[in-house]
Amino acid sequence: MTLAANAALQRPLRRPRLAAAVVEDLVNAIVTEIHPSGSALPPENVLCDIYGVSRTVVREATTALTEKGLVVSQQGRGTIIQDPSSWNLLDPMILSALFRREDGLSYLDNLSEIRSSLEGEMAAKAARKLTPEAAEELTRQMEKLEGLITTPAGYVHEDVAFHDIIMRLSGDRLSKAIIDSIQSKAVKTHSYSGKLNVEHIRATHEAHVKVYNAIMARDPEAAARAMRDHIEGSWKKRRPAKLPKT
Repeated sequence: MTLAANAALQRPLRRPRLAAAVVEDLVNAIVTEIHPSGSALPPENVLCDIYGVSRTVVREATTALTEKGLVVSQQGRGTIIQDPSSWNLLDPMILSALFRREDGLSYLDNLSEIRSSLEGEMAAKAARKLTPEAAEELTRQMEKLEGLITTPAGYVHEDVAFHDIIMRLSGDRLSKAIIDSIQSKAVKTHSYSGKLNVEHIRATHEAHVKVYNAIMARDPEAAARAMRDHIEGSWKKRRPAKLPKT
C-alpha cells in the first residue's frame, strides 16, 4: 500500500476522534454550567482556535451536541444552550458530567431511588419466574460471594454480577438497560462507590442473603422488599455528606 493510500485510510479515523474529544469537553462545560442555559456557545471560529481543530470538526461536534439535546441553533443568535429539561439525561457523557456538578449528589440520590424501585420489581419477577436452573446459578453466585467477604475488591466485582443475574432472571430487559446505562457511569464516581472495607461488605452480604432467601422461597413481595432495603440501606451508609470539589 502506498503512503498516500495509507494516509487516506487514516484521515477518516482522525476526525471522529477529534470531534469526540471536543464534544466531551463541551458537554462537561454545558452540564456543569460553565456555559449556562440560554447563553450562546463561542462562535465557530473561536471554538476552532480554542481546540485547535477545523471548522468541519467543530460543526460535527455541534451536531452531536444538538442530538444530545444540549444546544439548538437560532437564527441571528448562534448556538444556544438548551434548558436542562431538553437534555438526554441517559446519554453517557451527560450522565458523567451530571455526577461532577456541585449538585451531583442529588443525582446520585436519584439514581439510588431509581435502582431501588426498578430492581425491587425485578427481584419480585425473578422470584415468580425462578426455575431450577436459575436457582442453581444464583446459589453458585452466593457461594462465590461468601468466599470473598474478606476480599472487598473481589466481592464488589461479584456483587455487580449478583445483581446482574437477578435482573436477567427477571426478564425485564428494559429496566435492566436503564439501570446498566446509569450505573456504569456512577460506579466510576468515588463518591457513589464509597470506601471498601470488610465491615461494609459483611453488612452488604447479609442484605444479599435476605434477597437470595426470598427469591429462593419464591416470595415476590419479600424479594422486592429485601432488594429495596438493600439498595437504600447500602447507599445511606456510603453516601458522603457532600461531593469533593473537582
